[in-house]
Amino acid sequence: MNIFEALRTSHDTQRDLADHLVKTAGDSTDRAALFKELKAELAAHAAAEERFFYVPLIAHDMTQEPSRHGIAEHHQMDKLVATLEATDFSSPAWIAVAKELHHKVHHHLQDEEQGIFQLAGKVLSEAEKLSLAKAYEGEFVSQRVKA
Repeated sequence: MNIFEALRTSHDTQRDLADHLVKTAGDSTDRAALFKELKAELAAHAAAEERFFYVPLIAHDMTQEPSRHGIAEHHQMDKLVATLEATDFSSPAWIAVAKELHHKVHHHLQDEEQGIFQLAGKVLSEAEKLSLAKAYEGEFVSQRVKA
């Protein structure tokens, strides 16, 4: 498995969780469980992706700016998650912010898969793609255990 395949595995999970989250209503156990799972998935993915995908890409002129943009989007999603944590689950404001997070997640993943992955494929060697995948997966699992 290369780094792109490893990242897509988490991307698919994030999309699924975000899609289900915005279909929940009120202060329900489904909403709480999905939010907790999405929050953990986003945090583990961002930590591992920044370390083992974006940091190596920042070293290359072609991928420096897109990598910085990706990291900035992680921070935007973190702020939305924090807002959701501070908002009553039954509040209409909660679902509005959840929909904003849903949009940001989908936008970010599309940017990566349809833009950054292609650029990264040009600057990373095949060996790097494989070794980064192993390092990413190890860090991702470690982060998920902490969540």
